[in-house]
Amino acid sequence: MNKSAKQIRLEERILKLLEGKALSATQMLFDDMQLQAMQEYANVVSIKRLGYNDHGPVHMRKATLNTIKMFKLLSDAGIAMNLEKEKVGNAEDSLIAVILASLLHDLGMAVTREKHEYLSIQMAIPFIDKVLAAAYTDQDTMIKVAIQAIAVEGIFGHMATRRIHSLEAGLVLIGDGSDMEQGRARIPTILSSEPKVGDIHRTSASAIQRVKIGKGLEKPINITVEMNASVGFFQVEEVFFPKIQISPVKPYIELYAGVIDREMLRYL
Repeated sequence: MNKSAKQIRLEERILKLLEGKALSATQMLFDDMQLQAMQEYANVVSIKRLGYNDHGPVHMRKATLNTIKMFKLLSDAGIAMNLEKEKVGNAEDSLIAVILASLLHDLGMAVTREKHEYLSIQMAIPFIDKVLAAAYTDQDTMIKVAIQAIAVEGIFGHMATRRIHSLEAGLVLIGDGSDMEQGRARIPTILSSEPKVGDIHRTSASAIQRVKIGKGLEKPINITVEMNASVGFFQVEEVFFPKIQISPVKPYIELYAGVIDREMLRYL
């Protein structure tokens, strides 16, 4: 089974950001051919059967890369994740949890779109258990239970239809939503229909050119959405901003959006 060049580049970028158990766990998932097949099939069903957008290996890796970037920005700012604040685990344990959730969150698209997050949880559990068994000892029962729970919460909450409470899960939600460049975040229901004059969903999504994630001036995380036309504001305000609003990570984010080479509008 051959990986695409884009997928390989994303994996290389992700692995460069990691070390220790997080690196080993992520490499283990990247090397798992059953998981690769499941992610590819999820994309087949999503695009060919259901008429939705990309929900396969590339998207799940892009969401993972976004999530890791934000995780590290929070860590650099001294923001403790929930596992650490609750004295159950450390930052590395939280990072493993968000990587597991990000890489597995759309497996349920192999079955259906409706409530696919619940199916993703069921399909992800064997991979989560396999990784945790390899990364931790039999004496680490409590932390393995906690990491699994956080990973499941991240998958459960990535659609922003249910309230989540941990920073870890909130990062997964925004990391997924940040993959919106050049139409990726378009509202899925319009993909199966022919384009129509005045179709704001389609045209606004296509206007998004780049999503930058970096260190903020006033807050730990800066997210800047660049577009080639002002119609892209609709996509930011109707699709992306509501996800940030419901995320526990919201207090740590600066959000800017605007047309390239013009002044950026600040939302947060």
